[in-house]
Amino acid sequence: MALRFEGDPVFQFPVLIGDIGGTNARFAILVDAQSEPREFPTIQTADFETIEEAIQAGVLDKTSLQPRTTILAVAGPIKGDEIDLTNCPWVVRPNEMMQTLGLTQVVTLNDFEAQALSVIALDDNGLEKIAAGEALPMSPRVVLGPGTGLGVGGLVHSAHKWIPLASEGGHIDIGPRSKRDYAVFPNIETIEGRVAGEQIMCGRGLVNLYRAIAKTDGKEPTFNDPAEISSAGLERTDSVAAEALDMFVTQLGRFAGDLALVFMARGGIYLTGGIAQKILPALKSERFTLAVRDKAPHSAMMAKIPVYAITHPRAPVLGLAAYARTPQRFGVEVSGRIWRA
Repeated sequence: MALRFEGDPVFQFPVLIGDIGGTNARFAILVDAQSEPREFPTIQTADFETIEEAIQAGVLDKTSLQPRTTILAVAGPIKGDEIDLTNCPWVVRPNEMMQTLGLTQVVTLNDFEAQALSVIALDDNGLEKIAAGEALPMSPRVVLGPGTGLGVGGLVHSAHKWIPLASEGGHIDIGPRSKRDYAVFPNIETIEGRVAGEQIMCGRGLVNLYRAIAKTDGKEPTFNDPAEISSAGLERTDSVAAEALDMFVTQLGRFAGDLALVFMARGGIYLTGGIAQKILPALKSERFTLAVRDKAPHSAMMAKIPVYAITHPRAPVLGLAAYARTPQRFGVEVSGRIWRA
C-alpha cells in the first residue's frame, strides 16, 4: 500500500519556529524559504505562566516581524485542541494562540519529530561520532535524548520522503541484567510499580539511580542535583556518583542498542539532549559502546552501526526550519495537527 499524507502544507512566511522542552523553550523566525532562521535567546519555561506570554516577551517584543505561521515542537503527545506538555505546565491551545498572537496557522509536532528532522539538517559541525560504523544513506535512524525526560524518535525514508516518527518510547519498561543490577533495581523509585526508561535515563532518573545505589550499599546520599552527580561521576570524586554515572551510561547504551534493533537503524543512532552533551566523555567510553553492541546474536551487525552525539545547541530549530522551507521533502502527517484561522 502506498503511503498517504495530507497534501504538503503551504506555510505563510514569516514562520515562527518553537522548540518547547520541559525546561527550556527556543524560538526563531524564518523570514522566507531562502533565509537562515533568526534566533532569539533561550527562555526558561518556569519564567512564564503561558506559552503566549513567553512568545510575546521573548520574541515579538524583540522584533518588528509579525509571524503568520508557527511550527511548534512540543514535548508531549498531540491529541486535540489542548496539548499538555509532559514535563512543563504550559498548555498549547492553537486556536487561542492564533487569536492572541495574530497567527494564521499553527502546526504542532512532537519534540522528537523535530529532533529526527534535525539529523537531516545537520552537517558534520553539529555531530560528533562516538562509536565507529558506517551509516547507510537511506536507512532508518533513531534519536534518543536524556534531558528533563527521555525522548525517543525515529526517522525512515520511504516514498521519496524522510518520515519522522514520534514516540513515547522513554516510558517503556527497563529491566536488570547484571548481578549488580538485580541488587540495585529493587531500590529504584518506580512509577506505578514500573521501572520505565525515564526512571533512570534522564535528569531525575540519574538522581533516582544515585539514591538507589546509596540505599543498596547503606550509604547516605550527598547530592540531590543531576548536574552535581554527573560532575562528581565524571571526576570520580564520589564513589556512589561514579557508579551511578557508569550504570546510567550502560543502561543508555543498552536502550540505544535495543532501539537500533527495533528500527534496523543502519543509518545510525543519534544522542541528543543536555545530559548527553554534559557527559560526552563517559559516552565516548568503551562501556557505552559495548552496551550498545552487546546484542547477541546480532553483535556483528550492531558493530557496523555508528553512534553520534548531536552537539549543535539548537538542532531541533534547524530541523523545523528545514521542514518549513521544503515541506514536500518530508513525510510529516499534519492531519489533526494543523490549525488555520
